[in-house]
Amino acid sequence: MPPSPQKRRQGLQLALATAVVSGIAISINGYGVRAWAEVGGAASYTTVKNVVAALILTGALAVLTRRRSPEGFKAPNRMSGWLGLAAIGLVGGSVPFLLFFEGLSQAESVNAAFIHKTLVVWVALMAVVLLREKLRPIHIAAIGALVLGQALLAGGFGGVVPGNGELMILAATLMWSVEVIIAKKILPQTTSATLGVARMGLGSIVLITYSVYSGSFVGMGSLTGAQIGWVLLTGAVLSLYVASWFAALSRA
Repeated sequence: MPPSPQKRRQGLQLALATAVVSGIAISINGYGVRAWAEVGGAASYTTVKNVVAALILTGALAVLTRRRSPEGFKAPNRMSGWLGLAAIGLVGGSVPFLLFFEGLSQAESVNAAFIHKTLVVWVALMAVVLLREKLRPIHIAAIGALVLGQALLAGGFGGVVPGNGELMILAATLMWSVEVIIAKKILPQTTSATLGVARMGLGSIVLITYSVYSGSFVGMGSLTGAQIGWVLLTGAVLSLYVASWFAALSRA
């Protein structure tokens, strides 16, 4: 059943808020990942930041569930839903973060923002093919305006030089596009808050495992207050992004 006009309007407002948060997040993460380079690489930075986001989202879900909110925890009623949550944790909450922040440590923030904003293009194409959704002229115009605006900020389409960092960011963006399609498939079985915790919680477990086995946590005993502040800030912003994005998807 299609969403009501009021629900769709709420979804659009949340999507707009998510876009604003995304722009802020990419900018501050560019500084954060470089400040972290003194004690660890992009993998440890991503892991700690994502754990912060997972804890915030888990706390929010616990409060919503305790208050018996419709947005509280809801277990999927089919195996496909559980498999979807696991896939979200892997495809959305772990591997692409490693790719993105390793790429961000090598690429310019403006280039990273442009590539990340092409997410809407890939999602639109996948939605037409996999979800059988229709693109209207207004959708195409809006997507074109967004991509053009980002390209101008990046110095034109020729301003984005495809180096290793940019290619890793593109790979992460494509994985996040797949995540959106999976999320749309399983959201009827659960809530956006549950989905957010699955994404960041399961993803954090994968990231911690990777970081431990790869030795990425070496040197973290010498963290400064500024570096701790960066991961707390970026983790909080990430939790806001995830919450608003999945809430928007659930109303689309």
